[in-house]
Amino acid sequence: MTVDLYVAKTSGDRLDVFAAEKSGLTRSYIKQLVQAGNVTLNGSVVKSGAIIKAGDRVEVTVPDPVTEIVPQDIPLDILYEDDDIAVINKQQGLTVHPGGGAEDNTLVNALMFRLKSLSSINGVVRPGIVHRLDKDTSGVMVIAKNDEAHLSLASQFENRTAEKIYTALLEGVIKENGGEIKTFIDRNPKDRKLMCVAPTGREAISDYEIVERFSENCLALFKIKTGRTHQIRVHAKYIGHPVVGDKQYGFKKQKFNLDGQLLHAGSLTVTHPRTGERMTFTAPLPDYFLRVLDILRKKGV
Repeated sequence: MTVDLYVAKTSGDRLDVFAAEKSGLTRSYIKQLVQAGNVTLNGSVVKSGAIIKAGDRVEVTVPDPVTEIVPQDIPLDILYEDDDIAVINKQQGLTVHPGGGAEDNTLVNALMFRLKSLSSINGVVRPGIVHRLDKDTSGVMVIAKNDEAHLSLASQFENRTAEKIYTALLEGVIKENGGEIKTFIDRNPKDRKLMCVAPTGREAISDYEIVERFSENCLALFKIKTGRTHQIRVHAKYIGHPVVGDKQYGFKKQKFNLDGQLLHAGSLTVTHPRTGERMTFTAPLPDYFLRVLDILRKKGV
């Protein structure tokens, strides 16, 4: 485990906000550490909302990371599998790998149960994981079953030869038929678990095409040229049309009772690591996504 000590220079911050900002950990994970007694204020265990004063000493103890993944029989929709890769249709609500407070019930736990081999390049916690989808984003992911396949796939994502197309339902109606969104994306200084468009950070490029319009929404396809954290969700917010159901980047008042954003990785094209064949994998829109579209279509365009 690691123990870090931070001394407050100013007064007025909440304990969890201060600790998250200084440590770089997410606020939700800090809250879990507080509840477990691993964050102290001047040597005492207090609540997350405690207000700190200048000169206060905040100590954050982070337990050792998970060193063993327990296989778990979690439902998994496998679209394709051979000796080198597996392609899955990840369901909404499933975290990809342990970390940030999630120690089990992740995609990796499911993969350990379902597949006989996974690449080891990303270590014990992320075996086979070459790229990620947000917890509440559904759709196609490719998994590396050995290190050779992992290196090939990772190179394709890095060099932008892997093609990813997402379907998103957006708030409001975009008049243009499509366009390119090109910004820099960095950590949100006000909330480290979120991202934002900023003058610094990493370049993020998304192409979008509007495929259907409704009275107060529009359905869009996003083809991302870079793979930044929360990229489509941040870009959608940036152009003033956040993803429907996005409780972090979207409207505070949602029109539909959803468990997460209506964002689906519908298509992924990669070159097979062994055969060199160009392969495209697709996953249909989930039922909850289709139900909302049905409601909108009945209301009229």
